[in-house]
Amino acid sequence: MTRPILPLTVLLLSIAACSTVPPPGAVEQVSGVCNAEAARWAIGKAATSDIVEDARLATQSRDVRVIEPGQAVTLDYRVDRLNIDVNERGAITGVRCG
Repeated sequence: MTRPILPLTVLLLSIAACSTVPPPGAVEQVSGVCNAEAARWAIGKAATSDIVEDARLATQSRDVRVIEPGQAVTLDYRVDRLNIDVNERGAITGVRCG
């Protein structure tokens, strides 16, 4: 009776040892409800990936999209999305939720 349990235990322990746990602080928690005012500091800056991600985290948004002049976008309103408007040079001209 103990023989079948031993291989199963070894297998389960081996699988558990392969799992990864993110380091503390690696996963940013966001509420999911956008607050565009928290990203007003980004207006006038270049829309680099770091600035865009910092703005997303500051606004507590789950999603972000950078909207270029003339770019077609959906008109659906999402409370968990930050929209970043940029000009033709890639500078941020506005931040809004939706």
